[in-house]
Amino acid sequence: MSLLQLQGVSKKFGQVVVAEEINFELGVGDALGIVGPNGAGKTSLFAIISGDIPADAGEVIFDGRTITHLSPAKRARAGIGRTYQVPRPFEKMTVFENTLLAAQQGGRSHGHKSYVLAYGALERTGLADFANASAGSMTLLRRKRLELARALATDPQVVLLDEIAGGLTDLEVVELTDIIRALRSDGIAVVWIEHVVRALLSTVDRLLCLASGVIVADGEPKEVLASDAVRSLYLGSKRVEEVL
Repeated sequence: MSLLQLQGVSKKFGQVVVAEEINFELGVGDALGIVGPNGAGKTSLFAIISGDIPADAGEVIFDGRTITHLSPAKRARAGIGRTYQVPRPFEKMTVFENTLLAAQQGGRSHGHKSYVLAYGALERTGLADFANASAGSMTLLRRKRLELARALATDPQVVLLDEIAGGLTDLEVVELTDIIRALRSDGIAVVWIEHVVRALLSTVDRLLCLASGVIVADGEPKEVLASDAVRSLYLGSKRVEEVL
């Protein structure tokens, strides 16, 4: 069953094309990785899905409902969670207060349910022991986990992960991918933009490559990476084995 669909989505900023006739579908519990060179339009695509920027053309359909003109807040309440490349916690609040605010404002949950969602998000991301710590005191890994926890506190059906593994050590990447794989077992779909390709390949079952706002490859991850178009546009002189 299709959960998220993009149909003919296009977007320009002046003469710069960030999305051109983008079409793809995502099912319940699916995991899609997105790669591409800098400036390919990856983050702009997330912004279109989450409602942070409007599409010039095309439709965004979520859970059978056209949401193209809904606000970001309404899309979050509908079940679309997202993270950002640079974590944005409220640093003077505790870790728990950050997730509680996300549950109440992003997910529009109230009372006991909001507390359950907030603490559950911390448990999922390994942050329960730091619930009362200041968000501003967190290490980069814990900030990344908190960014994910805030998205999960909104009780999403799909999460959009924007380079959440960037800057982490190899061991930290492994820990993070374990968390993300567990989300899929709970039926949460994942769309993940990432330059740490080995993290994607251990998690997703489909890979999409963007370049200049155009999908140049879409399919089984290793086949996509081995294609001539992707090697030319994204990997350059590197062999597939070098990025695994």
